[in-house]
Amino acid sequence: MQFVSDPSITVKIRKMNERVRWRHSMIAERSIDQTRMVVDDGKDDSPEFSFLVVGDSGSGRHGSQNPQRQIAEQMALQRDSCRFVLHTGDVIYLVGSSEYYPENFIKPYREFLAGGEHPDRIDYDKMVFNLPFLPVLGNHDYYDLPLVYGVMSLVALPLRRLLRSRLDLDIGLHGSGQGKAYAKAFLDYLQGVNDWELGNHLDRHYTATTETGRCLRYEPGRFTRLPNRYYSFRYGGIDFFALDSNTFNAPPPLPATKEGDAYRRLLEKRRDELDQQQVEIAETSSRLNPNVPDEAEHLDDLRTKLEQLEELTIDINKQLAADATTVTDFEQLDWLKQQLIESWNTEGVRGRVIYFHHPPYVTEATKWQQAQTLTVRRHLRWVLDGVSVVVGDQAQGRPLVDLILNGHAHCLEYLRSDDTGHADSNLNWIVCGGSGYSLRRQREEGPDLMETFWETEGKDLLKVAQSQLFIGRKGHGSKKRRPYSFLRIDVKDGFPPKFIVRPFISERFQRQWTHHESESFEI
Repeated sequence: MQFVSDPSITVKIRKMNERVRWRHSMIAERSIDQTRMVVDDGKDDSPEFSFLVVGDSGSGRHGSQNPQRQIAEQMALQRDSCRFVLHTGDVIYLVGSSEYYPENFIKPYREFLAGGEHPDRIDYDKMVFNLPFLPVLGNHDYYDLPLVYGVMSLVALPLRRLLRSRLDLDIGLHGSGQGKAYAKAFLDYLQGVNDWELGNHLDRHYTATTETGRCLRYEPGRFTRLPNRYYSFRYGGIDFFALDSNTFNAPPPLPATKEGDAYRRLLEKRRDELDQQQVEIAETSSRLNPNVPDEAEHLDDLRTKLEQLEELTIDINKQLAADATTVTDFEQLDWLKQQLIESWNTEGVRGRVIYFHHPPYVTEATKWQQAQTLTVRRHLRWVLDGVSVVVGDQAQGRPLVDLILNGHAHCLEYLRSDDTGHADSNLNWIVCGGSGYSLRRQREEGPDLMETFWETEGKDLLKVAQSQLFIGRKGHGSKKRRPYSFLRIDVKDGFPPKFIVRPFISERFQRQWTHHESESFEI
């Protein structure tokens, strides 16, 4: 059963452009760069600063415990010594519905919100942060319920089976509105500003100036909106680039060949098998009692399995739906390429960090073989290869990007890429996606990532990356450990800069919580 629906890339781009009035005449007249912002927090622009990273957090209560709140409480202890929070996507599960923001975002992160002592009084579309909270879109932030579920929720057999179960999913009534809920929560939602007010709004909030022109001024405690679904900002001499990977993750069309047709039939058969497994999970869960400890653990495993099956189904659907009309967001990718080149040619910039949702490198059990993973990796390589052609000599052996942060995989993982034959070689990759939703295990194949290079004779299978650290679900039954996580990253002075990565863990084991800081590492 198709439990969620994902809008097309064309719809995502068009809807988000409408919401920020992309390149409106009043914006063009003022030479405003809608992809840039300045974080005006009133603090010294010191080359040494710290920031927090979370991802895939947006769940509510599951039984008697709330993993996201456990993480948020530990983050709050770091708040006063950090400058901002990066969120790697999937702010709200399961389908980004606006009605879940109070329970799944505002209450858990209340210490980071102005007026957070009274979270029930905060509307999701009027949030103001007292510490910059800078997210990117995850796939669940775009998801909606299929039409049949919204119209026939009382009679649709798959949904009735699911609702009879004890899986405790935050479904919502309608979904994200094709990303509308996220846009109203975090973006400067100019679509809601009347034409006669737009000029005053722009002159009040787009007062910062950079080398690219005027841009939005992000002011903690006053105005904390983002300019666009992808954006950049500079802090302490480090350029940060936030991307929307949901618009460049669509696999290419299957070849119109005998082999392509056979692969299509294989995908269709696999999808049918996955659908049947989801129905069986819903039926099994309906017979379990969440108040019995062993059965509660079984329900937790089933909930995780159900989401994994749904992800695999969506990946198959993306492959089957791809055709000549499939769109890739090359406007955003070209923007990133040009911005990286400009960053390398800007005096005083000493480092670069990119963050987006879908990880190009990951050893979590379900992600490496997905078509979306391969597609995102190819597109990022296209960008970095283009940057390397222009600034290769300037780099003098330094990596083009110091750090790449992702979510999507529900774990904490640090990887190093090997010689890939592209400009993404020898880079540092961190997956921070274990901050509150169901955790995942590492794949049985282990930490080495192998990739087939079709360009080489014999279709060589080559090692392209290796996992240096993986923190995720381990054990089974009463021995199961669920270590949820977030990061504190300390940026040090120097050229190039050093990044000290400090993982913080909130672990649930045998119905008890423990909290600790894991061993830090330098990149």
